[in-house]
Amino acid sequence: MSVNVNRSVADQFYRYKMPRLIAKVEGKGNGIKTVIVNMTDVAKALSRPPTYPTKFFGCELGAQTQFDAKNDRFIVNGSHEANKLQDMLDVFIRKFVLCPECDNPETDLHINPKKQTIGNSCKACGYRGMLDTRHKLCTFILKNPPENEPGSVEKKKDKKNRKKDKENGSGSVEAGNHNDIDAPDAVDGEDDEDWAEETTEEAQRRRMEEISSHAKNLTLSEDLEKTLEERVNIFYNFVKFCVNNKKAQKYLLGGFECLVKLHQAQLLPRVPVVLKDLYDADLVEEDVILSWAEKVSKKYVSKELAKEIHARASPFIRWLKEAEEESEGSEVEEEEDDENVEVVYDSSARELKVETVKPNKPDEEEDDFDIDAI
Repeated sequence: MSVNVNRSVADQFYRYKMPRLIAKVEGKGNGIKTVIVNMTDVAKALSRPPTYPTKFFGCELGAQTQFDAKNDRFIVNGSHEANKLQDMLDVFIRKFVLCPECDNPETDLHINPKKQTIGNSCKACGYRGMLDTRHKLCTFILKNPPENEPGSVEKKKDKKNRKKDKENGSGSVEAGNHNDIDAPDAVDGEDDEDWAEETTEEAQRRRMEEISSHAKNLTLSEDLEKTLEERVNIFYNFVKFCVNNKKAQKYLLGGFECLVKLHQAQLLPRVPVVLKDLYDADLVEEDVILSWAEKVSKKYVSKELAKEIHARASPFIRWLKEAEEESEGSEVEEEEDDENVEVVYDSSARELKVETVKPNKPDEEEDDFDIDAI
């Protein structure tokens, strides 16, 4: 029998289902234990490793857990009723599965071992945020990231192997899974200045598919029937994770290049307008745009199209640089004005007065005279 993943939803047509948890008590005395018979199927419905909810039960119950993935046995020491574990599973789902914005379970966890953080991203609404890592399960997750996570051990080994190949002069570079566009974590400093990573046709096609799948959510759905204000709010919710996140802002510019490729006739002429709108909305900061403009990259689109996009963006880039120079010039003028301001103190006055001191004009030059007239 299946139940709704989010059991607070009573709708019988709710599309996200999971098997009802089945528990079997084995052993006696000190050796008594509870086997979660269908934990693999339950975890699959939640898109989480079966060890996560099992370990969560252990943390909540203060009991030891055992995992035997080969024999499909996930065990919690002690005797525990299935209904109690089911209620506890609801807590796990709320904390580690459901999106905090839309309550949708279509979420992925992203592990950053260096920063010891766990990110959470939603495929349904575009939410990206960080999990509260104070729960004991988070320590286990950080040590045992999901297999499909970009930071997993296998991926790190592949990266090291590719690096060794480059050092050994080997020209072949295996195409790894570039999931950077899905990374929700804050700027970590890695590859920050690299606007042109792997440029093979396979890598470029893979990045196009990744970004295009996100772009379709913005352009090819029933949302087009909504009002302009509603569509703008949808777009803002999709890109709000860019605020104060320069790495995400770079990915947003890459995504914009891909959108231009999909709709060149409509978007190419409006490149400077869109960039200015992103700048005015504080979604992309000035230094990120200027850094993007300095180097034409074929990371997301062809070199030819990238050059065209940069050429179309040049009026806005020129305006941005001129505005920066004008602001610097006004600051210099203000400093010069400040030099002509003198604070005068009068012992009989109750408050300070500021007077502008006019610079002394040089004495007017005497009329020229003719030496022969003397």
